Amino acid sequence: MKSRTLGRNTLKAEVSVISEHGFWLLVGEKEYFVDFDDHPWFKSASVGAIMNVEFVCGSALVWPDLDVDLELASLEHPEDYPLVSSSAV
Repeated sequence: MKSRTLGRNTLKAEVSVISEHGFWLLVGEKEYFVDFDDHPWFKSASVGAIMNVEFVCGSALVWPDLDVDLELASLEHPEDYPLVSSSAV
């Protein structure tokens, strides 16, 4: 017996508020604050580029205009995902 192919993921990500400190991201019914100090690649991005976010594969957030990909888990548990600059390695 074969399993049926699952349908498309209908869960979406949406940016709700952008401030000088970061932005609020709504994924399903959960909201996350993305701080510019912790995610500096968004700080100088245009509003349109920040708003253009996709939720893919049930766990990844993608900003195609910025070439930025984040795992949803990194917003839920940032202590498990330390950011290290490539210049510091």
